[in-house]
Amino acid sequence: MKFIDLFAGIGGFRFGMESAGHECVAFCEIDKFARASYKAIHNTEGEIELHDITTVTDDEIRNIGHVDAICGGFPCQAFSIAGHRRGFEDTRGTLFFEIARFAAILKPKYLFLENVKGLLNHDKGNTFETILSALDELGYDVEWQVLNSKDFGVPQNRERVFIIGHLRGERGRKVFPLRGEDEKSSAKRLGSNILGNTKNPNGTAKGTRDIVHDSKGIVGTLTATDYKGPKQVAIPNEIKKYGVLQPN
Repeated sequence: MKFIDLFAGIGGFRFGMESAGHECVAFCEIDKFARASYKAIHNTEGEIELHDITTVTDDEIRNIGHVDAICGGFPCQAFSIAGHRRGFEDTRGTLFFEIARFAAILKPKYLFLENVKGLLNHDKGNTFETILSALDELGYDVEWQVLNSKDFGVPQNRERVFIIGHLRGERGRKVFPLRGEDEKSSAKRLGSNILGNTKNPNGTAKGTRDIVHDSKGIVGTLTATDYKGPKQVAIPNEIKKYGVLQPN
């Protein structure tokens, strides 16, 4: 399939789509440093390059031509529990409607979107209802699921909601529910194993910043409460060198 990559960042969506055999024909990213990384990582020769999505004209969108899918991890800060959660009052929250504009013009068979889990309950669910209503008016049947990266072989605990829109009348099989190959066993196999801490050599300190995690396990992502204290992960050779990481 041919797809376009909106809010492209450095190409996370693209990695997945290309690994599945699909072809990117256009990408859009406002940040110049992210674009430079994107073009250094991916072969973008011959592709349409767009910058600020709000300045892209309808004619420029039409010039992209036929695409089978629109991919986009639209900005999540407006819906995240780590932010102010202003939703559509935040200009970043309104960028979802830029995806809707692209879909209205290009009418791809699929929409493949991603955002933080908090999108589902923001404003008591009204925000997500607005998104579903907008996609319904555009002629898309929608399904969604919250997935956690730790259930798919990645040593990281990160929940995200994935949204699939199917153009009405073009729908194939359902995509969700989707499960990791070892969804239940991976968390147990890669679970968070605390070796000790760097403040108290005789056990785990009360503060989470001092905890030292096993490098073979899952380490939680930074949150609004602990971003000032970097996560500590033990390097196997350093355990013997310093001798301060004691088991609980």
